[in-house]
Amino acid sequence: METIIFSSRIAQDLVRFLDSKKYSKLGVIMDSHTIKHCYPLISSHLPEHSSFAFEAGEVHKTLDTCVAIWEWMTENSFDRKTLILNIGGGVTGDMGGFCASTYKRGIRFINLPTTLLSQVDASVGGKLGIDFKGFKNHIGVFNQPEGVLISEEFLGTLPEPELRSGYAEVIKHGLIRNENYFNSLKTENWQNQSWKDIISVSVGIKREVVEKDPKEEGLRKILNFGHTIGHAVESHYLDTPLHLLHGEAIAIGMVTEGYLSQKFLRLPKEQLEIIQQKLLTVYGKVHIDEKDFEAIIDLCFQDKKNEGNVLNFPC
Repeated sequence: METIIFSSRIAQDLVRFLDSKKYSKLGVIMDSHTIKHCYPLISSHLPEHSSFAFEAGEVHKTLDTCVAIWEWMTENSFDRKTLILNIGGGVTGDMGGFCASTYKRGIRFINLPTTLLSQVDASVGGKLGIDFKGFKNHIGVFNQPEGVLISEEFLGTLPEPELRSGYAEVIKHGLIRNENYFNSLKTENWQNQSWKDIISVSVGIKREVVEKDPKEEGLRKILNFGHTIGHAVESHYLDTPLHLLHGEAIAIGMVTEGYLSQKFLRLPKEQLEIIQQKLLTVYGKVHIDEKDFEAIIDLCFQDKKNEGNVLNFPC
């Protein structure tokens, strides 16, 4: 498993971690948000490096952006001893790690997650990839970073919708693995919590599952609760005025997949109501037009957990 460092002094701890590594060059990958809001918190402490920034957003998590990153790596004569530092949310970590893992058959990378979503979920577990032809995370690999440095200092740079997006994965971790944790999570005034403690518990839950099933052959599929339908909804509305953030779509997925658990697997109705109430209080209702149902169902059939022509849900 990757080394995970929880930091309250991110610039100093990052430099210390880099000093412990041997590398020929350092490359930094960011998006247009993190280069403006997060990079300044550490840039003056970094050793000499080359940087690449792409336009922020899931819509840019594509092969075209990867080509631009590989061209940057090539133009800077990065060799197999080069170290990549990914600074940003899940899109940056997924795509930066994927590009590093495929350049010259693989170079090392470090993740510096800057969103709640990437700190509790995307940066841990070694899943890397990009979207392809409208299908989320359709092309990718499993590969572990050299390390993940997590600091709540970056959360102060986030707009509230991004913080709320990450909170969906926190709620999911409680639902699938720790009832007491789930019950402790706030729905009213949810913004004011001990994020340091929440991040630590959520990372612990995900890491424990991934250590038991690193390649998602069984147990790890529970981490996808809400994601079969959630990813389909997210993908369907990705490049439209109804665009949803990842966590907003996963909240929809958890409500709908919770209903499937109650309908087909005897989840007690009162427990479904508790799940629905918590999610609806934080995320509200999203209207999905009936005319979109067929397209969303079709996208569900592209989910990576499916076998043959059968939809699999971790309900």
